[in-house]
Amino acid sequence: MIAYASRTGTRRNLAVLRAAGWRLMVTPVRLSSEGFPYALDNGAWAAHCQGAPWDADAFLRAVAALGMDADFVVVPDIVGDGSASLRRSRAWLPFLLGHTRRLLVPVQDGMTPADLADVGLGETVGLFVGGTTPWKLTTLGTWGALAARVGCYLHVGRVNTRRRIARCAAAGAHSFDGTSVTRYAVSLGRLEPARRQGSLRLYA
Repeated sequence: MIAYASRTGTRRNLAVLRAAGWRLMVTPVRLSSEGFPYALDNGAWAAHCQGAPWDADAFLRAVAALGMDADFVVVPDIVGDGSASLRRSRAWLPFLLGHTRRLLVPVQDGMTPADLADVGLGETVGLFVGGTTPWKLTTLGTWGALAARVGCYLHVGRVNTRRRIARCAAAGAHSFDGTSVTRYAVSLGRLEPARRQGSLRLYA
């Protein structure tokens, strides 16, 4: 599996990530890939954590600057509210399809595979498993099965433990992201073996 870490300005942590082959999850707040391969987040999770409104203009600037070279771009969503989130994602899809190589539609609490029948899942539109932690862990296998059935990319957000990395691998995820290694470079020693083992199982 490919691993993405939240962007950090700490040189030591960046060096550790680079040596291990991790990539960066860039947000509209800090538009720099530090020379890494990267994916582009939409900033909704950070806004949710801060209790602030999501900044659509910042996201548009980020797409213009980095969207075409990103491994994928996370379509705008609303944390924890499946129906509202999907309405927002659908509204952004037509524009983003012309400005990115691959889009990931976030799934949030309450959503089911049937809800995504009209978003065009396939080679260029995949899934980003978000939502609250209990919901994410409960439904991860469902999203893995859907991704396998339609042949789309599957990414899992907020993965910071060996157990969750193993869960991602079991679901067939292609990648995951987390903040643990960004904050503490020593975390890589615990997480990297799990990532590599998961990759072996996924691609064996």
